[in-house]
Amino acid sequence: MSKDIRIKRGLTLRLKGEAEKQIVEAPRSKTYAIKPPDFHSVVPKMVLKEGAKVLAGDVLFFSKYAEEIKFTSPVSGTLKEIKRAEKRRIVEVIIEADATDSYKDFGTLNAATAPAEAVSEKILASGCGAFFMQRPYDVVADPKDTPKAIFISAVTTAPLAADLGFVLKDKVKSFQEGIYAIQKLTPGKVHLSVDDSSYPILKDIKGVELHKVSGPHPAGNVGIQIHKIDPVNAGERVWVVGADHVPVIGNLFLTGKVIAKKAVAVAGSEAKDPKYYDVVMGANSADLIGNQIPDDVRIISGDVLTGDRISNNHYLGFYHNTLTLIPEGNSYRMFGWLPFTYNNIHSNSKTSLSWLFPNKKYEPTTNLHGEERALVVTGEMEEVLPMDVYPMQLLKACMAGDIEKMENLGIYEVAPEDFALIDYVNTSKLEAQEIIRLGLDLMITEVG
Repeated sequence: MSKDIRIKRGLTLRLKGEAEKQIVEAPRSKTYAIKPPDFHSVVPKMVLKEGAKVLAGDVLFFSKYAEEIKFTSPVSGTLKEIKRAEKRRIVEVIIEADATDSYKDFGTLNAATAPAEAVSEKILASGCGAFFMQRPYDVVADPKDTPKAIFISAVTTAPLAADLGFVLKDKVKSFQEGIYAIQKLTPGKVHLSVDDSSYPILKDIKGVELHKVSGPHPAGNVGIQIHKIDPVNAGERVWVVGADHVPVIGNLFLTGKVIAKKAVAVAGSEAKDPKYYDVVMGANSADLIGNQIPDDVRIISGDVLTGDRISNNHYLGFYHNTLTLIPEGNSYRMFGWLPFTYNNIHSNSKTSLSWLFPNKKYEPTTNLHGEERALVVTGEMEEVLPMDVYPMQLLKACMAGDIEKMENLGIYEVAPEDFALIDYVNTSKLEAQEIIRLGLDLMITEVG
């Protein structure tokens, strides 16, 4: 029986371009890429050189400061290029794919009965350890730590994000096997959060504590669920894994192979054919949306609130299950500062009449409608952050680098994605996610 969590504060953004509920096989990309910047705080140490032949599951690089964390190739082929940026920082490891994949064999294992050490070793050796994120700090989990609990969110509330209930409907067997494996990584509980879409699919999953979550965004953020279920205190660790990555872990134990596939929703008002594609992780965006994308269209790997801007013919983010296309905000409104002048855009502050139509869907652009301002509206941020923290004060502490205040104000409980709606609604136009990320990085450096 599930436990109910009802979130009241937040904001539901209804946008045009939702992906149609059908999954098609994506065309096979000529090249795939693993991008080290997707793994915050990881310094990659390459194992192979350009020109090396790889199988799907072969190690490409590992973390310089935690060698147990390995990152493997999603496909078989040839290591085509190690792309570097300033100071020779590795930004992409590009693999030229074979016509069909050949897999490294890790051997099958019954996760339910296997010892915890064997399960952990298999997950790390296969590169599936990269699926686990740690709270606090929102970084790749350190396998030397023992988390007090592991959290999985199968709740979709972000605008245009992939519906996890739809994505997982044919993967229940591998999902269950993945849960058996994840259970062995913690002495505590595995918490699985579901919504109305994913509950019918996952309600009978064994080995988890089930929570049914309802409410506006950010109810689907795992950080909000951790806050409501088992908050993180100083010195504690919890791990987080995406619901769409659990079947990949399950298939590792069922087949002995790293089958790095998941469903990606192509969505947004500028998407010509919004639907779901079954893709290999690290696929090229052009194989999903074509090459002829106008310059005035923004391509986002991820959702519109937390995703990364990419150019076409680029690669999907490791943790993303949505590819969003929206218009660039390169047009400006005359007298845009006047209230009730433009009523076809969404406004959380009721400066347009759109608030009279709560079910209307909007076509957003990337326009900020203003620049950073030296003012803060009291209570504005709290309306969209359903946590018992003071977001404005926490942001100020992060900007000042005051570690003691950051600790007292709840820095251990938050991640940048929890502040995404604050980015959207705050009158100050502050980049709240960036500020929180820098604050977390300071905590890693000074506190560890």
